[in-house]
Amino acid sequence: MTPLEMVLASVLVVTLVQAGRRLRRESLERRRVRSADRRGRVPIAKAPIWEVDEAFAVGPMGPDRQRTEVTMLGGGGILVPGGTTDYEAWILAVLAKNARRMFEFGTCTGRTAYLWARNSASDAKVTTLTLGPEQRVLYEASERDRALDTEIALEESDLESFLYSGSDVAHKIEQLFGDSKALDETPYVGKMDLVFIDGSHAYSYVISDTRKALRMIRSGGLVLWHDYDGPLEGRGTDEALVELARELPLFHIEHTRIVVYRAP
Repeated sequence: MTPLEMVLASVLVVTLVQAGRRLRRESLERRRVRSADRRGRVPIAKAPIWEVDEAFAVGPMGPDRQRTEVTMLGGGGILVPGGTTDYEAWILAVLAKNARRMFEFGTCTGRTAYLWARNSASDAKVTTLTLGPEQRVLYEASERDRALDTEIALEESDLESFLYSGSDVAHKIEQLFGDSKALDETPYVGKMDLVFIDGSHAYSYVISDTRKALRMIRSGGLVLWHDYDGPLEGRGTDEALVELARELPLFHIEHTRIVVYRAP
């Protein structure tokens, strides 16, 4: 191949990659716009994971090994309070491979924090926030919050030691204790590659955590929410995300309970 042919081939590859990204964005936007129902609620449009992030691009043998091979701490069919499925955990672990700063609302068992720390670069940092057992009195439920959401949030705030504790990646994790409504996000503004909202699923907390996350996320970064079941389910997460979908291009990852937003 001549030098000219090599240059032309490189230009073609770049053009095709850019076109593919543009088509993915346009496809996602069309799904979102079509999703409004007769009552004005916006069921969040579903999208396969490979349309949400190019790390999951599918080839003839499925996802690329180098992009998506991770160290996993699976649970199979074992139910853990506040836990993600193995598929959801794999998605979160893959996204951590290209992230340097990550923030999690809701530590729970520390599984996500561990997977992020284990699968990210050596200089990456994970910050995770939870309400400590002795801090339950700080929880600020609002009139709009369901009592069950509040009850579950308090039940899952009873740990002071986590899955990552004592591991060789624990030094990459900054553990914060406190109520997320009282969090001063100023030190994190515009610095986070990933933000995972999986703390209290009460409506007021999902809205509060989201507002903070949108300030914390950097350009091109991802905000993810867990435990979305749909617009008619009535849980605080569902209610809050349906409202947020009116102002943000949110997408529900197929076969998961994860909703995602990519910052411009």
